[in-house]
Amino acid sequence: MPLPDPNIHGLDDDAEYPAPIDPPPPETLLDAYSRAVTRAVDLVGPSVVAIEVKGPASARRARPGRPPRPEGGSGSGFVFTPDGFILTNSHVVHGAESIAVTLADGGRRRADLIGDDPETDLAVVRIEAPHLVAARLGDSRRIRVGQLVVAIGNPYGFQATVTAGVVSALGRSLRAASGRLIDNVIQTDAALNPGNSGGPLVTTDGDVVGVNSAMILPAQGICFAIAANTVSFVAAQLMSHGRVRRSRIGIGGESIPLSRRVARYHRLTVESGVRVLNVQEGSPAARAGVEAGDVIVAFGEHVIGDIDDLQAELTAQVAGVSRSLTVLRGVERRTLEVVPEEG
Repeated sequence: MPLPDPNIHGLDDDAEYPAPIDPPPPETLLDAYSRAVTRAVDLVGPSVVAIEVKGPASARRARPGRPPRPEGGSGSGFVFTPDGFILTNSHVVHGAESIAVTLADGGRRRADLIGDDPETDLAVVRIEAPHLVAARLGDSRRIRVGQLVVAIGNPYGFQATVTAGVVSALGRSLRAASGRLIDNVIQTDAALNPGNSGGPLVTTDGDVVGVNSAMILPAQGICFAIAANTVSFVAAQLMSHGRVRRSRIGIGGESIPLSRRVARYHRLTVESGVRVLNVQEGSPAARAGVEAGDVIVAFGEHVIGDIDDLQAELTAQVAGVSRSLTVLRGVERRTLEVVPEEG
């Protein structure tokens, strides 16, 4: 029986084929991982601060014959402007009578509360200090599930503690202390503990893509950060007004991608929108006829590609003013009239 001709399978005895490429040794991969983490820490670590607060005295903690002691707490934050503005969580500083900040070099400063927003669990404080290193807020829309991220903070008072992990999921919702759902939250498995709240979630390029806010107990590796694009909007409002002036239409939603075919069919300029998860009874959205499952793609003349776009449009200026709300419902495109209310 004749042997098979190797040329039948496209092989040529005279051709030169490249040698198989051996995988890199494990130590090379570990070194690359280590360099990525240390780069992030080198870039952002000098901006991270420890925050200590004292709040109103509690009669429950007072001993007989002694005045009540003020309640205290601690958390993390990071400098994001060279002139001393610091981002942290609202739940770290809300209601504080005094705020003290410890810098990365050990220096301690008194801080003033500029404003806090329990609706997004974000706050801005300010200190007076020279030669501050400001961290850079990145674009949270550019991060991807599985991407390496680094968390820096002060868990249990251990200053400048570094943990690393990946982005576990995007577009999560987290309920704030006020009861409002914070949309477009980043889920990560970078370990967080009490005291990490308010610290930065950082990419290997040194961009802050989130503010660490919460963890799920007793679960392990389920932690959350407020997305940097939400942070940028809220911080600007707090620095300008001391609070976030916004309106509301009364929905819970999540950012979702749209297929290219759907975007082309409806002549959309972006391939994403906001899917309505729930509609509050009696809200402006309910009166306008918005239904759970609708995908919001425009508010007035502005394209809505994600939750951040919608929140940016729901400013105090549109409260009480009728606006068109364009939604996709099944295969139909509908335009509804909604009157946002201040909230």
